[in-house]
Amino acid sequence: MTRQTASGDGSRHNMVMEGQKQFIALGSRLQEIPEVLTLGVKPNFLDYTPAQREMIYAADVILFPTLGYAQFFNTSGKTIFPSLETHLYADEKIMQTTLFYLQKIVHPRTRFYYPLHHNDILKDFTFPFVGKIPRRSAQGRGVFLIRDEGDMKKYLSLTKIAYIQEYLPHEKDLRVILLNYDPVLAYWRIREAEEFRANVFQGGRISFDDVPLDGIALAREAALKCRFDDVGMDLIRHKNNWYVIEANMKYGRKGLKMKGLDIKQLILAKLFSGEIPAADSFRGYC
Repeated sequence: MTRQTASGDGSRHNMVMEGQKQFIALGSRLQEIPEVLTLGVKPNFLDYTPAQREMIYAADVILFPTLGYAQFFNTSGKTIFPSLETHLYADEKIMQTTLFYLQKIVHPRTRFYYPLHHNDILKDFTFPFVGKIPRRSAQGRGVFLIRDEGDMKKYLSLTKIAYIQEYLPHEKDLRVILLNYDPVLAYWRIREAEEFRANVFQGGRISFDDVPLDGIALAREAALKCRFDDVGMDLIRHKNNWYVIEANMKYGRKGLKMKGLDIKQLILAKLFSGEIPAADSFRGYC
C-alpha cells in the first residue's frame, strides 16, 4: 500500500510505501526522490508550518540545508548532511588552504596577499606561478598561470585578495568523489596539450585507467580530517609526491554518468543503510 505525502510547498505529492522510512530535506537536491520529503528553504524558520517544524524536530538527519540553517542545526545539536564543514568551506580557497596546513595535509606552497602587500608577491614567488580567484570560482575559470608581470597585472585587476600558489607541472590530476567519507568514484582528468588546467570544463579528458589506490587513500584521509562528507577532492602527483589541491563541494557529474552512477541513488542507499549520518567516523583524525 502507498500513501501520499505533501511536499514542502504543497505543489506536488510524493508516493511512499506505507511504513517505509521517509527523510527530511530542505534543499532541492533530492527533490525527485519519493523517499525524501523536501520542505524547501524558508527565509524564516516560522515560515514552516507547525507540522513541518515538528518533522524537522523529529528527523534523525536534515538533508541539504543551506549554510545558514546548517549552522543553526549544528548549534542545536541536530544532525545534518552534508556536514557543517562541507558547507562552510565550499568555494572558499583561502579557508581550505589554511585548514589543509592546520591539518598537515600536503598542499602546494600557497600565500595570500591583500592589496597593501601585492608588491611582496615577487619576493616570495618566481615565474611561473598560479593565481586563483579565492572565492566563488569553479570549473577552472578562476585559475590563471602567471608567466610574467603582464599576466600578474591582469590577474590582480580581477581580485583584491591575491591567492598565489606554486606551479607544479603535471599532465593530469586525480578527482576522488566521496560520500560520507566513502570513495564512490575516482578518475584522472587529463589536460589538453595547450591547457595547464585539467578541469573537464576546460577541455580535460576523463580516464578511469590505472587509478592509484594511494591517491584515493590520501583523498579519503584529507576528507576525514576536514570533515568534508560530500566532496570531490582534487589531487596531483608531482615528482612522485601527492598534493591535495582543493575540495569541490559542487563537483561535476560527468564521470559519474560515464560509469552509470546516479549520485541521488548513491545518497539514498547510504541513508537506508544507516551510513548517513556519519556519527563519529571522523573522530580518530581530530
